[in-house]
Amino acid sequence: MQRFFLPALSMLLFAVTAFAQKTPMEMPKGYDTVREGAAAGKIDTVSYQSKTVGNARKALVYTPPGFSRKKKYPVLYLLHGIGGDEKEWLNGGNPQLILDNLYAEKKIEPMIVVMPNGRAMKDDRATGNIMAADKVEAFATFEKDLLTDLIPFIEKKYPALTDREHRAIAGLSMGGGQSLNFGLGNLDRFAWVGGFSSAPNTRKPEELIPDPEDAKKKLKLLWLSCGDNDWLITFSKRTHDYLFEHEVPHVYYVEPGGHDFKVWKNGLYMFSQFLFKPVDVASLPRYTLLGTPASTNIRSAQYPQILPDNRVVFRTKAPNAQQVQVDLGKKYDMAKDTAGFWTVTTDSIGKGFHYYSLLIDGVAVADPASETFYGMGRMASGIEIPYRKGGYYALRDVPHGEIRIRQYFSKAMNAWREMYVYTPPGYDAATEKYPVLYLLHGGGEDQRGWATQGKTGLILDNLIAAGKAKPMLIAMLDGNIGMAGGVAGFNENALKMFENELKAGAIPFVESNFRAETGPQNRALAGLSMGGLQTLYAGVKNNDLFAYLGVFSSGWFGNNATLSASHYDYAKTNAATINSNLRQFWISMGGEEDIAYKNCKIMLSKYDEMGIKYKYSEYPGGHTWPVWRHDLFEFSQLLFK
Repeated sequence: MQRFFLPALSMLLFAVTAFAQKTPMEMPKGYDTVREGAAAGKIDTVSYQSKTVGNARKALVYTPPGFSRKKKYPVLYLLHGIGGDEKEWLNGGNPQLILDNLYAEKKIEPMIVVMPNGRAMKDDRATGNIMAADKVEAFATFEKDLLTDLIPFIEKKYPALTDREHRAIAGLSMGGGQSLNFGLGNLDRFAWVGGFSSAPNTRKPEELIPDPEDAKKKLKLLWLSCGDNDWLITFSKRTHDYLFEHEVPHVYYVEPGGHDFKVWKNGLYMFSQFLFKPVDVASLPRYTLLGTPASTNIRSAQYPQILPDNRVVFRTKAPNAQQVQVDLGKKYDMAKDTAGFWTVTTDSIGKGFHYYSLLIDGVAVADPASETFYGMGRMASGIEIPYRKGGYYALRDVPHGEIRIRQYFSKAMNAWREMYVYTPPGYDAATEKYPVLYLLHGGGEDQRGWATQGKTGLILDNLIAAGKAKPMLIAMLDGNIGMAGGVAGFNENALKMFENELKAGAIPFVESNFRAETGPQNRALAGLSMGGLQTLYAGVKNNDLFAYLGVFSSGWFGNNATLSASHYDYAKTNAATINSNLRQFWISMGGEEDIAYKNCKIMLSKYDEMGIKYKYSEYPGGHTWPVWRHDLFEFSQLLFK
């Protein structure tokens, strides 16, 4: 992974300065050295008898400046990495000096810090093959040694507070994995848990925190930190993703650096300042230097970066430009550094998928660091903002179907056209036929939209694996007829042309080239926005062809009688037939902020007057892809049952 340029880092630090006036976001340079006027704590070597291992073991114990046996102290257990021992922190990190200086500035609570040997075996030296199976296993064995031997020894020998609220555990690398495993696995013993560059010994998140609600109640602080150039960051990231999804408060702190003591010393500096005092949970997402590269970035691109509170850092190089902005609907002015890089940190951005552009001297262009998507009638950049309730479209270890790109010659249009077709898991090996959902995009998009922006394949894979949706084919059609895409497509002629293409082009092609069940009971039609109008026009009129209709964020224009009158006349005259033929007429909106909300409500009131039966659903989010993904998730579970 590439390094970050200092000017960009400086700008990111500036963006959080107002928030971080009391607590610096990074350890100042030279903070791990002796400072004039800072009182010194003391480090002792102690020996305790380990019943777990069967011999005496050693640990280092730091006691703070002014230590008194007449006072009781909280305790932090600080663990080393796979190649170290009880002296690794002392030799590589100068923890006593970091703590002394923090005490001098009154930034931390007085505490005892225990640095044990986390390799729980009789010969616990870091010699020979440190990756040998027995030595690796000894790091797991240390959990018992810690809980049954070391902690009781410390609490007997030192004036230590013995309740869980006054006991913390943290570590680096292998010790970071131990800290997460032992701390989160024993929340009756630890309320403060920190992992610095946690190693592959870290348990899977669902094993670490099988009961997120219990963790929320018991944890005072959970800290995850890692260098951006550390290949082990994936283990911290997967834990963060799980915690984010399950709304477990925590810090996910990413900084420039690799797998080294620069990062680990900073971890101790930051983590220790939270310990054994009240924590402002709402502020935790802002404690980081760097964000996570967006999943929509091109391979290896570090920007855009998403911060834990969903602010986004954009960065691009345009040395000769006079002005650069990011256009996310709201425009953000970027600032230029001496190397020609432009950077800005946005406000917190809403969940899910967003189109955006760079405006370079007024010209809208795609960000070269981002994947591009056909939307807004052109190719644009896109960014995916993490969404804690988006697990239904996450890539999971389930059987996966395929999305196939097929060109076909449409007799209706007398032209070649393209569709994307989702085939369910096991399609090629099976002999059965499948029902079909014909799925339509919105204005300014095309047949690619549902496959890429819409996550159709992942949504169906997960639903089918969970037994919540029937295996089906999904034909994602190009709803742009001729040059009449977007708003220009909302006219009677274009809608009629689409209806002809659907009936004479798309459906015959699917039913002759895929193992598709035929008959209305095996066909569904759905679409978003413009595609919702096409569904209303072609679906309601042809209720003998489709038993299921889905209308997402759409409705006839309330002020355009020319466009809608014929539809309402037909619906009123044929209400009984429509109600009889349609097994599901599902209409959904993205809440009052959806631009089609009022039109839809007018349409529904007319349907009510006519006695047209429908099911209405509302999901907040406006006229956006997060809403439409959820629409597909809900609608597909109703089909063909």
